[in-house]
Amino acid sequence: MTKKAFFGSQLILAMLWNHSVVDAQIDYSTTPSNVSYADVLNLPFRSEDELHLYGDDPFQFARLWLPENENSVSKIIVFIHGGCWLNEFDMTHTFPLATALSQAGYAVWSLEYRRTGDIGGGWPGSFEDIKQGVNFLATIDNHDLNSAEFAIIGHSAGGHLALLAGKEFSQAQSIIGLAAISDIEQYSLGSNDCQTATPLFMGGTYAEQPALYDSANPKVRGVHTNTTMLHGTADNIVDIEQSSVGDANTRIVEGAGHFDWVHPGTPAAILLLNTLEETF
Repeated sequence: MTKKAFFGSQLILAMLWNHSVVDAQIDYSTTPSNVSYADVLNLPFRSEDELHLYGDDPFQFARLWLPENENSVSKIIVFIHGGCWLNEFDMTHTFPLATALSQAGYAVWSLEYRRTGDIGGGWPGSFEDIKQGVNFLATIDNHDLNSAEFAIIGHSAGGHLALLAGKEFSQAQSIIGLAAISDIEQYSLGSNDCQTATPLFMGGTYAEQPALYDSANPKVRGVHTNTTMLHGTADNIVDIEQSSVGDANTRIVEGAGHFDWVHPGTPAAILLLNTLEETF
């Protein structure tokens, strides 16, 4: 895809989502736990303030949401979306969460990256993109943003990449995994759609690529000293056993499903905000 085609696709995306884009403050009403993916897609959101290309590939870009009430230098949340590492899922479904986090006073640096099915995607290309995108933060100097103060948050497969990034960027203040995959070897043995996508991401099974799996496994590599794992008991995509890794602090929400973490109205999302206040 050329850069011209890329920006054309972004315009199409904006047109498709136009009914949900708003400029005013959004009140995400309280919602019971265990929401669906469709519930999240139906939420309104605010468009990002800026789009930055951190690399030459069309999928190496970041959307920047600035905090709506900038009274001082703002902390930055690096956000990594999930979707089984597959290129059929992009960051679109996380726009409402980015909106809510910006309304809470954070700058949100949401990374897109090459995924399975993209040229250069999969392991280790997807993770190389994440590292490049985090490093690019230091070049954003036209706002009151402190690029030295950032947390890394990832959801699902994005949580897996966030945990790995935590070991790479020890200067990060906080790492939060939302229904994160922390043991990729064990996860690859499962039978749901996301689990069976793991060998595609890794370029083979664990039996075929043990060294690669170990290099991509937070359970093997360890985690950042300030890591929190948030998980729900009703998650049927990433099993709750994945919520325990190393010395990470684990917090469980009874009845929360997999997509509660990216729906700003759920009890899980409220816990996320509280966790940010406590750890960041």
